[in-house]
Amino acid sequence: MAEPHRMTAARASRLIRAGELSAEALTRACLDRAAARDGEVRAWAFLDPDLALAQARALDAAPSRGPLHGLPVGIKDVILTRDMPTRYNSPFHAGSWLAADAACVSLLRSAGAVVFGKTETVEFAATGRKAPTRNPHDLTRTPGASSSGSAAAVADFHAPLALGTQTAGSVIRPASYCGVWALKPTWGLASTEGAKRFAATLDTLGWFARSAEDLGLMLDVFDPDPSDAAAPFELRGARIGVCRTPSWDQAEPATRAALATGAERLAAAGARLVDLTLPPLFDDLPAAAMRIMSAEGRAAFLPEYRAAPELLDEALLGIATNASGISRADLTDAYDLAGACRQAFASVAESFDAVLAPSTTGEAPVGLGFTGSPAFNALWTLLHTPCVNVPGLLGPNGMPVGLTVTGPRFSDRRVLEAAEAFGRAFAA
Repeated sequence: MAEPHRMTAARASRLIRAGELSAEALTRACLDRAAARDGEVRAWAFLDPDLALAQARALDAAPSRGPLHGLPVGIKDVILTRDMPTRYNSPFHAGSWLAADAACVSLLRSAGAVVFGKTETVEFAATGRKAPTRNPHDLTRTPGASSSGSAAAVADFHAPLALGTQTAGSVIRPASYCGVWALKPTWGLASTEGAKRFAATLDTLGWFARSAEDLGLMLDVFDPDPSDAAAPFELRGARIGVCRTPSWDQAEPATRAALATGAERLAAAGARLVDLTLPPLFDDLPAAAMRIMSAEGRAAFLPEYRAAPELLDEALLGIATNASGISRADLTDAYDLAGACRQAFASVAESFDAVLAPSTTGEAPVGLGFTGSPAFNALWTLLHTPCVNVPGLLGPNGMPVGLTVTGPRFSDRRVLEAAEAFGRAFAA
């Protein structure tokens, strides 16, 4: 048997169901790995070994509760947990402890998960104080955006699964930088109740894992109506749209090479690759996403600004005070553009079996002060489409460079099936 902490969630789940692995043994192995590595990686904002082991023992003594029975799951520290503090990496909540579970954490517990610990985040999952987390593949580099602790914890084998949130690119970008699988589902599919609000029409719960099958285990927990369940995706004959997006001019050589290599391997597997150039209507969509995020963020951070503006750093103050001068007309125009583009993309995507796009501008940047650009994520977040980061390709410095698979809204399972097939092709 492989070391338990290095297993995929799906494999560990099968062994737990067969009685060949206990939840306690898996949790203990993950805790040992975190103890050995987190002094360097710094993925965890809160980790209580006794609490995690107590949950695991209770699950070992109980009948199976669901698809995640006995599996440790990391929780981004902007998501409420009744038995752990939620501090948002902010001085506003340094000593707070609200004894309540977010909706997603309640669902995880109902599915048998071990709520393992709280992962580091950028302040309020927005801006301000950066997470102290480092990229496990190169400790001098960023692990990515606000869900950095969750991505690093999965990549460095501290936990097989972890929750994150995405408002621009905070699930897909750190997954690409850390070389793990991640799913940002269709907006609204999974409840964000109990997670810190940043931008109401953008915020999306997402999760990290070590395989497409693992992502599916989590999707089974959060999707109450899997009406889009799909047969296995066949690459041979599949029509794949290669979408460079309006942000292609920001792609670095690593991403350009990764997209070309990914397309070549899909073509070698029998897929039909077609360039997908989005209509001019989409050209301003990334900028519209930023306008919406800033304007809705103003409402989200107004309470902190009114209560103690001295605790907000310059970036959060700028959002709370609308320093960029976004007018109500600007916001209305951005909303209208988003709605028009959602309808247009649905029509465009109908002619493809899946869409392939970049996940990031390139490899993870050196240093922890800059978490990377959301240029290749923000438009999909605004379009509300499901996105899967598929790992398996490397840049010139040996760092992971992921690619995104997407499709129409609520085609989450079909997109995940396609991503699994793409992953096999990339690995080949």
